[in-house]
Amino acid sequence: MIRINLLGAPKPKGKRASTPAVMEMDLGGGVSPILKIAAVFAIVALANGVYWYRLNNDKNKIQQQMAVAQRKNAELSGVKARYLERQREAENYKRRVDVIDQLRAKQTGPVDLLNTVGSTVNNTEAVWLNWVKDDGGSIDLEGLALSEDAVANLITNLEKTGYFKNVEIKESYQDSSAKDIQAFLFTLSCQKAKS
Repeated sequence: MIRINLLGAPKPKGKRASTPAVMEMDLGGGVSPILKIAAVFAIVALANGVYWYRLNNDKNKIQQQMAVAQRKNAELSGVKARYLERQREAENYKRRVDVIDQLRAKQTGPVDLLNTVGSTVNNTEAVWLNWVKDDGGSIDLEGLALSEDAVANLITNLEKTGYFKNVEIKESYQDSSAKDIQAFLFTLSCQKAKS
């Protein structure tokens, strides 16, 4: 077993000494502490310089990437402006086409009304119309019928078309000017089911 004397006492001379052996350590062997501190500062300064150099390179790369991104952004903003202009033009065109389609649909409105009324009166026996007045949502009909049943049939046939709703008779009376036949003058009021 080896013993180490940490107290620094000299080793006795003899074969079997009871005092332990001393181990000496020399930590610097003559280099001054100022030199050691300067070496540490030099290493830290070198590491700091390398780190600064890397950060400076990263900064330059980021500035270059930002310049490229700003140029691309300027190009894309021009494309976006052209796209929005074309989209506005398309919306204006669509609005114009819709207005034209609505006008065309409204052109056929009176034609559809007269066709519906004409075919309904033709399919009802003993009924003739004197006039038809269209007030937009409501329609007034005046005519002549040979019987009160013919007027009732006309009302039923107008409701069956689906073009009219709420068909009501305003008045119906016997025509006193017709001497040879029995005739009834009638006035109907109804609303359009579809506009």
